[in-house]
Amino acid sequence: MKEVLEVLKDSSIASKSGKDDRSRFWGLYKRVAEEHDDEFLERYNSDMDIVLVFVSFTSSPLPRSGLFSAVSTTFIVAMESSLSPDPNDTTHALLTQLVQIGLGNFTAAGSTPATPASNWSPPISNIRIQSIAYASLSFSLLAAFGAVLGKQWLGYYKSQRYGRGSQEERAKRRQEKFDGIVTWYFDAVVQSFPVLLQISLLLFGIALSANMWSQQHTIAWVIIATTVFGFMFYSLTVMAALVSPACPFQTPISTILRMMRVDSKLIFLVLVVISGLSQIVGLLHPVVKLVSSYVQQLMKLVHGE
Repeated sequence: MKEVLEVLKDSSIASKSGKDDRSRFWGLYKRVAEEHDDEFLERYNSDMDIVLVFVSFTSSPLPRSGLFSAVSTTFIVAMESSLSPDPNDTTHALLTQLVQIGLGNFTAAGSTPATPASNWSPPISNIRIQSIAYASLSFSLLAAFGAVLGKQWLGYYKSQRYGRGSQEERAKRRQEKFDGIVTWYFDAVVQSFPVLLQISLLLFGIALSANMWSQQHTIAWVIIATTVFGFMFYSLTVMAALVSPACPFQTPISTILRMMRVDSKLIFLVLVVISGLSQIVGLLHPVVKLVSSYVQQLMKLVHGE
């Protein structure tokens, strides 16, 4: 504190018109704090606005669907028919019974079920694809909910950071509020909301690729290649941001990993372990194939006897 006051005595930044050292110190503190808070609030407010615009654009009097939520909801609605039986199947079954009765074949008419839907169940693949799609939509809605909370927290900090009282009391109250932001990891919590949106995008790409794979492989490969390229590009930018803090490709997840003290060496070690495991699996694949062939031959011999 004494060194700071000595610097302020010879500084042209602080006003010397009849003010003591303590007043000049708190006046300079307020000026620096306001500059920091303005940058802090602008940065995080813009991040929350991006999430809200991407998920649920509501700047107009009537709420409208956002870019991603509209596409995700349309995809889910288009797949809803695969989870319920086709009503045309019941119509076809009834017409078949009428034809059989008209031909006098009452035995065949009685063996045909009138309501095929009672024995119908959706394919497991469609259930999995729909589960991933709904998970994607849930993550995007959770990101929007977090962005709304984040804007409320930022508004509360902006309006309540100083309060009332003397200049020294207001500055101390602001420092107390800012210490709370650091203690409760406010940066990590707010940065996690864009990460939820990015996870939602990844899940949507997986669901879209799996759904198209069941219909047309060529188009599915285009979607898979785009999704993999986006994931790899994002992973490389995160790695670059962890290697060098001066890297301009900073992302929310790199900030969170840095707060968790996860550096590039640890990630590289994990990648080496995964690569080693994949090589081991590749080496064991011929052995597993050979054992399975022997088991199949043994089963044939047993059934033959």
